[in-house]
Amino acid sequence: MILGIESTAHTLGMGIVHKGKVLSNIGDTYKPVREGIVPRKAADHHAERFAGLLEENLRKAGVGMEGIDAIAYSEGPGLGACLKVGLVGAKYLALRHGKGMVGVNHPFAHIKIAEGIAGIRKPLILYVSGGNTQLLIERGKGKFHVLGETLDMGAGNLFDAFGRGIGMEYAHGSGLAKLAEGGRYVPLPYVVKGMNLSFSGLLTQALKEAKVSGERDVAHSLFETSFAMLCEACERALFLTRRKGLVVCGGVAQNRRLQGMLGKMCAEDGVEFGVAPDEFNRDNGAMIAYAGELIMDGALREPEKCTVDQDYRVDRLRRHHY
Repeated sequence: MILGIESTAHTLGMGIVHKGKVLSNIGDTYKPVREGIVPRKAADHHAERFAGLLEENLRKAGVGMEGIDAIAYSEGPGLGACLKVGLVGAKYLALRHGKGMVGVNHPFAHIKIAEGIAGIRKPLILYVSGGNTQLLIERGKGKFHVLGETLDMGAGNLFDAFGRGIGMEYAHGSGLAKLAEGGRYVPLPYVVKGMNLSFSGLLTQALKEAKVSGERDVAHSLFETSFAMLCEACERALFLTRRKGLVVCGGVAQNRRLQGMLGKMCAEDGVEFGVAPDEFNRDNGAMIAYAGELIMDGALREPEKCTVDQDYRVDRLRRHHY
C-alpha cells in the first residue's frame, strides 16, 4: 500500500494506492490572485495543508500509517521550494514510521496512470500541462523518446499568461475556457516545426489582438489555434511511428475541446484514443502512488538518500524507473 505525495507546483496532492486501486486522492491547490505562481507562497500553502491532507487521505482510505508500506513523492521536475516541501514531509513520515521512499518522475506518473486507465498498449503520448508540452513514445520499459515538444513555453502556461495579461483575477485554463465560450475565430499565429511547437509568438499576438477584437473572441481563438497545432503534430507523429493508440495526459488534457479534436482525428485515422478522468490529469497524489507502486521493487530507498531535481526530464529517467 503506497502513499503518494505530489508537490511540484501549485497543488499539494496526496493519494493512497493498493495493487493499482486508488483508495484516496485528495489535494488542495494554491490559487494566486492576479499573479503567477510565487514559489515561496505556494510552498507555504503546501506546508500549512500537509498534515490536514494526510489525515483526510488516511481516513478516506480507512488505514493508518502502520498500514502504509512505502511513501512515493514527486522527485521532479518542478518548482524547487514546492518540491522540497513534499520531500521534507515524506522524509519525516518515513523516518517516524520506519518506511522506505520512492522518488517518482512527475511526467512519468501522469503517463502511467493515464495509460493504465485507458488500457491502450504502446500508445503515442501527448503530455500537455502548464510547464510541459511533449510528444513521447516509450521504447523499452521506462525509456522515453521525445518526438517533439514546445520550444518555449507549455500550453498551460500559454493560457495562464494570457489570462494574467487580460487582467483575470484567477488566471487559469479552466477560467479562460469559460470566457472563451461563444467566441468567434480570429486568425492568430500558427507555429508547428515538424513535431515541435512554439507558443510565445501566439501569446504576444493574442494579447495585442484582445484589445482590438475583444477578450472572448481571442480567448476562443487561442484555444482553437493551439489545439490545432497539437493535433497536427500528433497526427504527424502517429504516421511516423505507426502507433495505433494515442493517450493524452496532463492538466490541459482536462479540456473537453482538446479531447474532442484529438478524438475526431483518431477516429478518422483508425487510431484508438484514451484520456483519464479529470482528477487523474490534474496534478494529484494518486498518480504518484500509482507510479511508485509500479517501480517500487527497484526504487525503494532510505529517506537520507532521497533528493529532488527541478529539471528532471522524462527522457532522462534514472534507472529505478526501468
